Amino acid sequence: MADADLHDLDALPDPAGRDPALLAADEHWWARIAALYDLTDEVVMLDNGYWGSMARPVLQAYQRATARVNRDSAWFGRRDFPPLLEHARVQLARTLGVGADEIALTRGATEAMQVLIGGYRRLSPGDTVLYADTDHESMIAAMQWLRGRRGVDVQRIVLPEPFDHDGIVDTYRQALARFPRTRLLLLTQVSHRNGVLLPVAEIGALARAAGVDVVLDAAHGIGQVDTSPSALGADFVGINLHKWVGAPVGMGAIYVRRGRVRDLDPYMGEADTDDIDSRLHTGTVNFAAVMTLPTALALHRRIGVANKRARLLRLRNQWVDALRDDARVQLLASSDPRLSSAIAAFRLRGQCSMQANTEVAERMLEHSRVFVVARDGLASGACVRVTPGIVSTPAQMQALVDAVRAMAR
Repeated sequence: MADADLHDLDALPDPAGRDPALLAADEHWWARIAALYDLTDEVVMLDNGYWGSMARPVLQAYQRATARVNRDSAWFGRRDFPPLLEHARVQLARTLGVGADEIALTRGATEAMQVLIGGYRRLSPGDTVLYADTDHESMIAAMQWLRGRRGVDVQRIVLPEPFDHDGIVDTYRQALARFPRTRLLLLTQVSHRNGVLLPVAEIGALARAAGVDVVLDAAHGIGQVDTSPSALGADFVGINLHKWVGAPVGMGAIYVRRGRVRDLDPYMGEADTDDIDSRLHTGTVNFAAVMTLPTALALHRRIGVANKRARLLRLRNQWVDALRDDARVQLLASSDPRLSSAIAAFRLRGQCSMQANTEVAERMLEHSRVFVVARDGLASGACVRVTPGIVSTPAQMQALVDAVRAMAR
C-alpha cells in the first residue's frame, strides 16, 4: 500500500514546515486526525501503551488483505506473498533510516528481544549482564535466563527516583565500573512502567567504551521518539510496530547493525550466515498484517513522528503539571523533556503495593470511566500508568486529573 491509498487524508492540511510545538496545540488539526479512528466512547482510554488502534485507512487495508489471503490461500502465500513481505521490510527500513538487510519482522517487541537476548553468544561463564528495574518483566526474565544458558552473573540496576538526566547516566556509569566483567547491557528506551525516556546514546557510549554491547528495547520508543536505531549507538534493537506506529496487532521487528549478525546464534537448524533472517523463524506469519504495514507506515510518516511526540508531551504535561503540587499524589514523571515520553505514572502518597494501585485504577474506572492500568516492578513500588494517545484530548486529560483528585480525597 502506498500513500495514495490513504484517501481519508486528502483533505488533511499538510503538517510539513509547521513547528511541532505549535502544531501540538492546534486542536482543530488533531481533531481531523482523531476523525480517522473509530474508537469507543465508553471510557476515557488512557492505556494507549498496550497497543495503538489502527486508523480507518489502515483497518480497511487490513480487511482487504485478510479477504485476499482467505480467498487465494496457499496459492497466494507461496507465490505472491514473498515480494509483498520484502516490500514491507523495505518500507520499514526506509522509515527507520536503516538498511533493509538490517531488519527482520517479528510478532512484536517481546519476540524480538527474546531473539536478541537469548541468541547473544559473546558471553562466557563468569561474565556479567545488567538490567534495570525500569525494564520490561519479559526482558528481565530473558536476561535472568542467561544465567543458566550462558553461566553469567545477572545484576540489577535501580534507577534513582526522582530521576534526573545526570543521575541516570551516573547510575549506569557506576554500575559499569562496579561490574567490570559486564558484557551485555539491557536498556529500555521508554519504560512501560513510568515512561522514563533514557538518554540511550550517552549510556551506550559509556558501554562501548567499556567493551559492553547494548541490547535496546525500543518497544515504546519507535513511533514516538524521532531517533533512528542506528543513531542511538545500539547494535541490537527490538521494535514494536503495533504501539506507536499503528500497525495491526502482532507486528514487530529486530534491528541488527550490519556486520553483527554472527554475534547472535542462528535459529535452530538455520545456517550460520550473515543473513538476519537466519536468526529467527516465526513460521507461518500473519500475511494480512505484513501486507498492511506499508499503509500504517505511510500514515505514520504523513503525521510525522516529531509532531506525534510534541502532541503526546503536551497531553502528558497537562495532567502531570496539574497534579505536580498536590501533596497527596506522588508523580513518577520528570519535568525534563529529555526524559519524558507519552507515558507517566503516579501513586497515591504512601500506597506502593500492587493491590493498592490496582484498586485505584479500578475505582477510577468505576467512578469516572477513566481507564488506566497498574504496573509493578519498580524498586520503589507499584504505580498507576497513564498513557494518552495522539487521539486523546485535553478534555480527557482534565477528566483524568479530576479522577485522581477524587481518589486522593
